[in-house]
Amino acid sequence: MKNKKIGCAAALAFTAAVSASSAQAQTQALKPAFEAQLKQHGVVGGGLAFVHGPAPAALILSGDARTEPRQAIDAETAYNWASITKTFTAIAILQLRDRGLLSLDDPITKYVPELRQVHDAYGSPDAITIRQLLTHSAGFRNPTWPWDCDDAKDCTWQPFEPTRWTQVAAMLPYTHVAFPPGSRWSYSNPGYVFLGQVIERLSGDDFEVYVDKNILKPLGMADSYFDRAPYFLQGHVSASWLRAGSRLEAQPFDYDTGITTSNSGLKAPLPDMVKYLRFLVGEPGNARYETVLKRSSLEEMWRGEVPVTEPGEAATAYTETSGGKPPMMGLGFFVMERNGHRYIYHDGDQAGFSSELLVDPDGKSAAILVVNTTDTGAETPASTHAISNTDPDPATDLRKSMRAALVDKVFPAAAKAP
Repeated sequence: MKNKKIGCAAALAFTAAVSASSAQAQTQALKPAFEAQLKQHGVVGGGLAFVHGPAPAALILSGDARTEPRQAIDAETAYNWASITKTFTAIAILQLRDRGLLSLDDPITKYVPELRQVHDAYGSPDAITIRQLLTHSAGFRNPTWPWDCDDAKDCTWQPFEPTRWTQVAAMLPYTHVAFPPGSRWSYSNPGYVFLGQVIERLSGDDFEVYVDKNILKPLGMADSYFDRAPYFLQGHVSASWLRAGSRLEAQPFDYDTGITTSNSGLKAPLPDMVKYLRFLVGEPGNARYETVLKRSSLEEMWRGEVPVTEPGEAATAYTETSGGKPPMMGLGFFVMERNGHRYIYHDGDQAGFSSELLVDPDGKSAAILVVNTTDTGAETPASTHAISNTDPDPATDLRKSMRAALVDKVFPAAAKAP
């Protein structure tokens, strides 16, 4: 109860901090409350960016990127964006669709025939479509590995994530489809690994190369990359931690997500992610944006297709209901309605990094936030080895308070601005 009271008070303070007249000034007014949230949850460092139309982006930077030796967060600090990577994967799939190389309703086995090995009690795996993978409705499990460490004393021998496709393929005969494909939503990381294979096999490029050539470079995201940093950017990589009570557990530093890159491998500083936000917000007549992906295709991705609900599970940043309505899953993006207004979002959690992307397409605004410490809500660490899926405890997820302040105050004020 004490934690809930503290959380509610912080949320109220966070919202009350928004009182200035302009959206950019409002964003800067969030800084004391943002820092209070970081302190409450024992977060080492993080940042937030807000954009509205062509106006300069507002950045809030707080805390440290590293502690030994101490290195403060700055605009060049690079974070792992975890599952926000999935939005890039989805855009790449829509690019291939728009170029006539695939249909969203094609069976995934047309491109990844190895998936015919999975156990599907509801029919043939040939009935599972690319669309169902995009909307997390294909019935595949959440974690990439179907098991966890069985010896808490030493799991250093186990890769952080599968390093090669052959490892994932070897698990397919022991992978089952949990429900009739297309019947409901259930978040699946392997589903986006399968989509990464589609991109590689159709384009002839490694996933990272394809996205770099067709999304990052056209958008000017020159300091963005996948997995381990290039040597000239290594000094800017943020470390990350899991928090359990008063204990910080360091997570793998500058790590490689292996074959799961299409699920969670993007690394970038906030200013590069601002360029991505501007693309998502859109700019009439911007030919470069249209080359990356037609506006009509983005809008297609933002139409909710499947209700985002997990019966019996506590609401997370992904599934939190707003105004009595569950969010909807579109093609790689989540869609929620709040105060009668549509917002597009995606969260990311991995190895201590926690992030959220929010877009108000009608109000021409977007925000993105990231922290390098996940508050697990536990009193002691659950294990001594690194775990790829590190979702915050729903009761201690600071993104909920930040989202409330942004969508209730900052975004509406920006929409009214000239």
